[in-house]
Amino acid sequence: MRWRILLAGLLLVAAAIACDRGVDEVIVITATFPPPTGATSRATEMPPMPSTVVATAAPSLPAAAAATQTPLTYVVQAGDTLTAIALAHNTTVETLLSLNEITNPDALFEGQTLNLPGRPVQTGPSVPLLPDGLLVRGPASVDFDAIEFATAQPGRLREMREVVDGAEMSGPAIVERVSREFGVDARVLLAMLEYRNRLLTIRDASLEAELYPIFAPISLGDLGRTGLYRQLAWAADRLNAGYYGRKYRRLEILELADGARYLLADGLEPGTAAVQHVFSKMLAEPEWLRAVSPNGFLATYSRLFGNPLTAPPEAPVPANLVQPELELPIGEGETWYFTGGPHGGWGSGSAWAAVDFAPPDDPAEVNGPCYVSAHFVTAAADGVVTWSDGGVVILDLDGDGNEFTGWTVLYLHIASQDRVAEGAVLRAGEEIGRPSCEGGVSNGTHAHFARRYNGEWLPASCMDCTGSATPPPMVLGGWQVVDLPGQEYQGYLVKGDELRIAEAARGVAPNEVQR
Repeated sequence: MRWRILLAGLLLVAAAIACDRGVDEVIVITATFPPPTGATSRATEMPPMPSTVVATAAPSLPAAAAATQTPLTYVVQAGDTLTAIALAHNTTVETLLSLNEITNPDALFEGQTLNLPGRPVQTGPSVPLLPDGLLVRGPASVDFDAIEFATAQPGRLREMREVVDGAEMSGPAIVERVSREFGVDARVLLAMLEYRNRLLTIRDASLEAELYPIFAPISLGDLGRTGLYRQLAWAADRLNAGYYGRKYRRLEILELADGARYLLADGLEPGTAAVQHVFSKMLAEPEWLRAVSPNGFLATYSRLFGNPLTAPPEAPVPANLVQPELELPIGEGETWYFTGGPHGGWGSGSAWAAVDFAPPDDPAEVNGPCYVSAHFVTAAADGVVTWSDGGVVILDLDGDGNEFTGWTVLYLHIASQDRVAEGAVLRAGEEIGRPSCEGGVSNGTHAHFARRYNGEWLPASCMDCTGSATPPPMVLGGWQVVDLPGQEYQGYLVKGDELRIAEAARGVAPNEVQR
């Protein structure tokens, strides 16, 4: 009964907190080793109620952000970071540092009052730029071959080469890889490369264009984002942040690279919000207004692929979508650990489509936090394997072998040894492979599990999502995933009177699950 009381409190809190997800902070999950003596779990406590936001006298603002109403304040809560606060209030860490004269972004303390920029008074353009079905790599992407198209163009892209994860790849192959990983249609990425540096049509690209094909460094943190793969991955993640932020997370404000702030126009569709968002992160106000005008990105896309607004495809996710029955992706009779609540399917910008499970290996018998488990993750449902490489396995649940359409589930950090082969037809419960740290970003062995429908990432839980489409919650073997709004990786599994808490450790909180 006490779990029912705890869950009721959680639901009340969840209804009151805005669903605004992280896009810049990189978070990794560690292995589930025993906690240090005296360790406690924040997840076992009730989450704090939303902080009161009140008007204050206006501090000095960056010049370009002056066209806003009176700034607000926020009281720092336990566990807050400047990154999370910035994201929740549609601003940037740099703006918060400036407004609050903070020199050390890690030196926050509970109860500290921070100045926030006020709500913008100016509204951005309402020009449609891209339908949802052409932002997501879904059914409308089936007949487009990114490698073939890019190789046929006369520009520098087809001649570019880069080493990614130890293997040399061509420019067109990198575009295809990023498109597949992030679930963003490749035509959007190609149009961005052409709009920014004409890499599809001009052969004599400058060294700067090859180092920074999408955006030039804005801050010191951008200096390491060089080369085609990193820049495209950055762009794809920001496109996803705009798309899923608009669709599920109440994204309504954009802050541009120079600090100018705009409200998104009423009725702006997620696909168009995605384009406005990605350019807002790299351009100052005049250049941004040009990019999101009819003569900017839209004109470039239309010249390459035809006007995307002429015959837009259907939205990828229909109303009243129902999840098929899914089992826990673990071995029969085994006890695993629920170590990560809802977080990005691929990158923090995507819908919080994924959860994490760590295997029950004995810490005394493994060599460090990263190792190949002795235990296998399993197929959550019947399906055919469409991708098995680089730590990734994708299982297509409708069995047609096409990961652009219908239900698919993604496994990440699956070791290359003993991993199921592409084309394998599996029954629910059959072995996929063994968890490790392979693929993506991880500092501890675990399995990352996410869902997509028609190529669109589906939030594992969306307690306070807005918009016309409400995705079905992730349910695995009767356990329903419940998110802690605004807190990536935090959340619960609920089954009847039972509750399991996402915790990246053993013995700190009840996080054991058994199939």
